[in-house]
Amino acid sequence: MPVAGTSEEGARRIFPCESCGADLEFSIGEQTLACPFCGHAKDLGGEEEGPQEQDLEAMLRRSVELHKLDEAESSAVRRIRCDACGAEVEFVGTLAGTRCPYCASPIQRKDAHRPGERIPADGVLPFRVEGREAKDRLRRWTSSRWFAPGDFKRGGRRADLEGVYLPFWTFDAMTSSRYRGQRGEDFWEGQGKSRRRKTSWTRVKGSFQRFFDDLLVRATRQLPSRFLDRLEPWPLKEARPFREELLHGYVSHTYDVGLEEGFAEARERAERALEAETRSRIGGDRQEIEDLRTQWQALTFKLLLLPVWLMAYRYGGKTYRVVVNATSGEVYGDRPWSLWKILGAAFVAFWMLVFFVWAFG
Repeated sequence: MPVAGTSEEGARRIFPCESCGADLEFSIGEQTLACPFCGHAKDLGGEEEGPQEQDLEAMLRRSVELHKLDEAESSAVRRIRCDACGAEVEFVGTLAGTRCPYCASPIQRKDAHRPGERIPADGVLPFRVEGREAKDRLRRWTSSRWFAPGDFKRGGRRADLEGVYLPFWTFDAMTSSRYRGQRGEDFWEGQGKSRRRKTSWTRVKGSFQRFFDDLLVRATRQLPSRFLDRLEPWPLKEARPFREELLHGYVSHTYDVGLEEGFAEARERAERALEAETRSRIGGDRQEIEDLRTQWQALTFKLLLLPVWLMAYRYGGKTYRVVVNATSGEVYGDRPWSLWKILGAAFVAFWMLVFFVWAFG
């Protein structure tokens, strides 16, 4: 495995307090960088415009070159020296920010989200849900898992949450579609048992335009898509232009789902939506689409970093993960099942059924 940037000066990124020199931390409540020791705060410019859209077609023309660079990047190990204690911390693959395992100081790769060998991050959606609120939501979520083992619930309530920024692609597109097909209107013929349903077909054609705004596609394989899909929607309009300060103190990852693959998924979803709209425009009881052609224009994209609170918990030799949307507080995750609780519920249900039959049968 190749090693890149071993202990390179300047590869790390820290943000010292201008007043006392301590490490600044991102304050979720104030949406600023704040010093935990002297209270000094640094404004992050919350009134600025959102992230800028990027030309998708121009970037896709560079995709072959970038793909080769991404392959080398994904297999590289970078060792960065912690300024606080001097230990060397390994950054493997897409990991871009973490905490030193020896002194817990935050460390970021300076080059991870900047232009260069990879597509740079365009924006960051800051954390809105405090860690303690996320823990409260997690406790309520574990308590509501009726058939989960009791010790899993207790362990889940004690588990630590890690703040993580995960990468997502967003895509915009203006589409112009022309369709041709048939509309079916159902009617009935005959009487009694001989009554049959038939369909009268009418040829139709038409055209329409549709703009797709911020089609969201995960750019990471760190979590299965079902986790991230269940956390939607995200307030993407609140995203800020990328600033490394916003990532400070959190684990962060760059993308490992490439732009071309991400756009292929977004386009497939858009095409399903266009087919559904075409059927709606054809109308009737049944629709036959004989031809649907779409022109794609004004294709743009952004690479956004979205915040989650993540819990990983081991039970019965398996790892279970729970994720909290750090802007809305939505919770989704895996959990084990208690066989004894399920059998107990089935036993109670059986005897309730017996009693009901005996009492009212």
